[in-house]
Amino acid sequence: MARTLARLISVPALSPDYGGDGELEKAEVLTGILEDMGLPRPRRYDAPDGRAKGGVRPNLVVELPGSDPALAILTHLDVVPPGDLSAWETDPFKPVIREGRLFGRGSEDNGQGLVASLFAAKAAAELGADRRIILYFVSDEERGSGYGLRFLLKEHPEIFPGDAHYLVPDAGNRRGDLVEVAEKGVLWFRVRVKGRQVHASVPHKGVNALRILARVLDSVDGELHSRFPERDELFRPPTSTFEPTVSSSSSDAPNIVPGEAEAIFDCRLLPGLGGEEVLEAAREAARGLLPEGASLEVEEVNYIPAAPKTPPDSPVVVSLLRALRELRGIEGRVAGIGGSTFASFLRAEGMHAVVWSTIDEMAHQPNEYCVIENLVADSMVMAHMAMQS
Repeated sequence: MARTLARLISVPALSPDYGGDGELEKAEVLTGILEDMGLPRPRRYDAPDGRAKGGVRPNLVVELPGSDPALAILTHLDVVPPGDLSAWETDPFKPVIREGRLFGRGSEDNGQGLVASLFAAKAAAELGADRRIILYFVSDEERGSGYGLRFLLKEHPEIFPGDAHYLVPDAGNRRGDLVEVAEKGVLWFRVRVKGRQVHASVPHKGVNALRILARVLDSVDGELHSRFPERDELFRPPTSTFEPTVSSSSSDAPNIVPGEAEAIFDCRLLPGLGGEEVLEAAREAARGLLPEGASLEVEEVNYIPAAPKTPPDSPVVVSLLRALRELRGIEGRVAGIGGSTFASFLRAEGMHAVVWSTIDEMAHQPNEYCVIENLVADSMVMAHMAMQS
């Protein structure tokens, strides 16, 4: 299993948005691995992208026939860039095994889940499982899934059985007991103030956009937290969050009063709270704070609505909890998260999906690694789910 993962890590699969060639080469290597393992040849669904090698972003689907409901496992081919190479102790794309860990970019995110699903399917088939198993290997997860899962759901919805048990091994914790069934919505919005730039020695002749922005941010922050106090104990924290995270101004010198200033809020919204409600509340909070000569804009930057929760008593949740109990002797903890995975796209289409894996949470970090013991153990859980009647 470790050799298979190392082989895949050795093939960078970076989005053209990151200056990469896409996922074609990795998809071809994976096709060869499937053949070597005796698994069915994948069907390929290419999303056109002229920036990528071959002009496409490939998505692979492997199906082992059997009875329904199918066990469907989704993983992604693409990885994020290495970042600062000086922070790495090894070459990100030359995998190294040390002390039971396999180091390399994409080892944990999402190579561990991908390889675990391969060997789980192979083991289940060899053990005589009569359940249908579907493996999806998709592109573009790290940049929004427009060429991956979202493309497939739009252009090829027939390949997603509505009653399948969907497992997405793309998030988790060290103990492996976190069973994620819900995700908050994600809203980024920009607050931009325009005033009038002048020399700092004569501020009365200008309109200081940065000072106005500071007042606006304080008002918006307070208004959002007071207007939307709802709680859902499934999540930690159990409330919607509204965090100013980025700010800038047009001034690049200490003796310039800036004529423009802006900030961005990152909001994580509980299911049931819509992005437009938040934007309107932010606009209302800013009204009355603008002096003469100033103007303000509040605009959406990015919005992913919260998808419906997977019911905690859904068959896929029950199946995973059973596998954890019988294989590991642990009780899974059903929860929601503030982050976003591509399971949300499945839930938005009415499908029941759980997100789970056993990881050290090294995704996107220098010296990313996969714990080989976790790779094997997670594959066993997947195989157990496939063997359940």
